[in-house]
Amino acid sequence: MKAIQFKTFGGPEVLEIVELNDPHPGPGQVRIAVRAAGVNASDWKKRQGHMDQQLPQALGYEAAGIVDELGEGVTNVAINDRVFGFCTDGTAQAELAVLAYYAPIPPALGFEVAASLPSAIETATRAPDQLGVTGGVTLLINGASGKIGGAAVQLAAARGARVIGTASPLNLEYLRLLGAEPVAYGEGMKARVQALVPEGVDLALDVAGNGILPDLIKLAGGPQHVITIADFAGAQQYGVRFSRGDDGRALHVLSEIGELVASGKFTLPAVQIFPLSEVAQAHRIGEAGRATGKLVLTVNDQVGNSDQCQGEKSG
Repeated sequence: MKAIQFKTFGGPEVLEIVELNDPHPGPGQVRIAVRAAGVNASDWKKRQGHMDQQLPQALGYEAAGIVDELGEGVTNVAINDRVFGFCTDGTAQAELAVLAYYAPIPPALGFEVAASLPSAIETATRAPDQLGVTGGVTLLINGASGKIGGAAVQLAAARGARVIGTASPLNLEYLRLLGAEPVAYGEGMKARVQALVPEGVDLALDVAGNGILPDLIKLAGGPQHVITIADFAGAQQYGVRFSRGDDGRALHVLSEIGELVASGKFTLPAVQIFPLSEVAQAHRIGEAGRATGKLVLTVNDQVGNSDQCQGEKSG
């Protein structure tokens, strides 16, 4: 199969399309013919050598496609079903991928949108699960207008929580549309939150990692009521839990998101699409902060060759 790989650390130009052996699913897993795969910031961090140090490396943890091989014991999906989910060995940006965790793609979703969802909705569900967000609580989300923050706003609101979200002034109306009470970032943020909830909030989630943990702790009444997914050093300093995927994934959201979309409780994210052969350009746009939506690679029978990775055509 053709797959994205890099053999040295460096810029987007080190990315190649190479031939790798076809993978096969283990017990409880499925293999898909990939139609779309998500691109995340971890991809370019890996490529730059800031994460895993082994070489060569493939890329991609989330994908959507058509089931073409079943692992032992799989009975909940069948060959030719459309599914999306997680490729835990990080090789989803390829013609074939093995999904360890998966769910049927909701009928209303195309492959590209489905591939954009797993990482964001899992993270946006895991942290509220760990905080114990339920109906009737007041949750403050710091950094609520990004992909994960916006998903967290909607998913918490769907549980019946009162959500207060912080963002830049330009994104406040967007937060209101998602179901949050918006508060502007910056100096005076704590006072602005207290004006909305003089008694403080019940829980707080830090998505932005912008050094605001001391204020969140005060607003939520202690570090035990705060979780961050973005400030590891601050979590250690202030005794706040740092949420990570290896301490229990919220995989249940994969099978729940379809109903939330259908009911209008979850607005699907914008996606910016590139063919697999233009993965380098997707990295350039993502690293520069110029993405207009979640970056997604499409995969089909005509994925091109390795030298096309360096093209400059935008998606």
